[in-house]
Amino acid sequence: MSDDASTIRWEGPDDAGVVVLVFDDPEQAVNTVNAGYVASMQYAIDRLEAERDAISGVVISSGKRSFFAGGDLRDLRALSRDNAEEYRARVTQVKGQLRRLERLGRPVVAAINGAALGGGLELALAAHHRVIVGDAGAVVGFPEVTFGLLPGGGGVVRAVRMLGVVGALTGLLLQGRRLRPAEALELGLVDEVVADVGALVPAAKAWIAAHPEAVQRWDVEGYRIPGGTPSSPALAAVLPALPASLRKQLRGANYPAPRHILAAAVEGAQVDVESAFAIETRYFVELATGQVAKNMMQAFFFDLQQVNGQGQGEGGAAFDPGRVVVLGAGMMGAGIAYVCAKAGMEVVLKDVSMEAAQKGKAYSQGLVERAVARGRFTPEQGDALLARITPTTDPAAAGGAELVIEAVFEDPQVKDAVLREIEPHVAGDALLGSNTSSLPIGELSAAVTRPGDFLGLHFFSPVDKMPLLEIVRGRDTGDAAVGRALDFARRIGKTPIVVSDSRGFFTSRVIATFLNEGIMMLLEGVPAPSIEQASAQAGYPASVLQLSDELSMELMVDVRNAARAAARAAGTEWEDHPAYTVMERMVAQGRPGRAKGGGFYEYRDGRRAGFWPGLRELFAPVGDPSSIDLRELQERMLFIEALEAVRCLDEGVISSVAAANVGSILGIGYPGWTGGVLQYINGYDGGPAGFVARARQLATSHGPRFDPPASLIDKADRGEHYTDQPTPIPA
Repeated sequence: MSDDASTIRWEGPDDAGVVVLVFDDPEQAVNTVNAGYVASMQYAIDRLEAERDAISGVVISSGKRSFFAGGDLRDLRALSRDNAEEYRARVTQVKGQLRRLERLGRPVVAAINGAALGGGLELALAAHHRVIVGDAGAVVGFPEVTFGLLPGGGGVVRAVRMLGVVGALTGLLLQGRRLRPAEALELGLVDEVVADVGALVPAAKAWIAAHPEAVQRWDVEGYRIPGGTPSSPALAAVLPALPASLRKQLRGANYPAPRHILAAAVEGAQVDVESAFAIETRYFVELATGQVAKNMMQAFFFDLQQVNGQGQGEGGAAFDPGRVVVLGAGMMGAGIAYVCAKAGMEVVLKDVSMEAAQKGKAYSQGLVERAVARGRFTPEQGDALLARITPTTDPAAAGGAELVIEAVFEDPQVKDAVLREIEPHVAGDALLGSNTSSLPIGELSAAVTRPGDFLGLHFFSPVDKMPLLEIVRGRDTGDAAVGRALDFARRIGKTPIVVSDSRGFFTSRVIATFLNEGIMMLLEGVPAPSIEQASAQAGYPASVLQLSDELSMELMVDVRNAARAAARAAGTEWEDHPAYTVMERMVAQGRPGRAKGGGFYEYRDGRRAGFWPGLRELFAPVGDPSSIDLRELQERMLFIEALEAVRCLDEGVISSVAAANVGSILGIGYPGWTGGVLQYINGYDGGPAGFVARARQLATSHGPRFDPPASLIDKADRGEHYTDQPTPIPA
């Protein structure tokens, strides 16, 4: 018997014979499935079996603020195909421990005091009963799919046997849902909700006393999976719809995890529990040792953690504005007003007419009504949110505001006028922000008397859904202003990236290359459906021509015109991109995009209704469509954005690899499977060297815009990757 109990504290048995296992890793702020856990769990299971006659039951609890965080992503990130078999043996060992626990012959209860995600929920599902505290922080779920993985500790197998194939897939596994206690109780993942943490263990012990012969339902002879197995007529009738729905959702993009989850669930439902575990392990190890999971873990955990941790722990009181003025009540301004009011701030929503200002508030009312209908707000909470938004035309109504967010048209003169008008009315030390997507902050700062307190606060549309906030440091912006902006981002629940000032900043510069690359393919004679199919299969959430319609080609041409005028005024050369030929023709046809009734697509009742029939005449396809290399089209879009990100890094526009990766995914829709623009280079076949070789091929075929920058070539020659300093596992 091992004597390693370093991460699990054994308490008891008490007078009733109940043992409490307290998971409390002394080396980490959270409990994870690491080497210490495996050794400690082995010791605990061995001891439980050896002392079973003196034990009436077991309570699994946590000494941390959370219950259990699951697999240690640092270990998972280090896996490769070379050590796949070694890792398969470890996964099998972990599963075997949980299987021994649930077949101990004594009732086992999980007392869930906080988040139980991934491996934490798998541990809880191995118990016979689950008690959870009714607290907002006590969430349960399987987020593995968002990291390119599947629950590999028995989660797929047990979820299917508890909820059925369809229920487990749609309600839990494929979406990576995180469920609050009431939702988990309704779904059947937990069995009891208690009011406070102190009631967890007593409730667990009470259940043990009442159920001394408890066993897992799937270990009872004759147990049937809810909804049946794939051989059951009822399930067989609906089963074909699942892969069809998944194909429609993924659109051919490189996301293997959902497909593997579906396969593991369906295949595992046709065999006994032990065989189902082996099937699950096979699919899990294949994912865990693959590149997509490494990319997604890097972006959605390590990089996101680093970006969200900016500016924390530096001392001083956090900036917590109680009163905000938003200038401009269009869709962007209205969305900003909503997220600020949702965070508890008083918002003055100013526009040139009361009708426009009230329309902006009405936008928030629509969002509130939908949230109430979905149970996210109570009606009283919704009313309180709306009461915090005051529409006005009077700049004096902004008196005392601690934060200004200008959100008017992308016109320097209009922005200058509204900033000059509002500044005298707000607090003397108010943070001054402009929601510009491309105009240099250094130029706009001429409108304010305190340029050190002025910066860019670039939100993304729709503001209530898009998680990113691009904070733009102008040439005069002070460190204190950036720190306050980071505090504000956290207050409204946004993920911030800090960038330096330049025309287009980081996100707009990078996404422009994607849009231009896709649009110019029309000039080359590539049919529009092929362009859209390529961008969908690359994994972009919105296909390139569809996105161009949403953003407005008229606006894109205006941004180009402003940039060209600025370049000429500075005496620098300007080379126009061929895509603007397409955009100008479309604008001349009166089809700049969706907002004006038509673009590359037709629109009926506000919905896309197929391609505009005139598109084939304006840009006639050339050659045989069956000869089109969709992979090449995909790589042109992916590569051009990655190369522009390298240039931004070289120029200091973006200073963090993590910020570049997170900003590209959350802000502009770079495909999540890549891990972001710079991780895509790291993870390309052959790493940066392979990427450089492929970029040179694209440059030969399509032009010098694909030439890899010298810094990238140097990095590839040295065998290096794009990386920041490693970051710790979060508390």
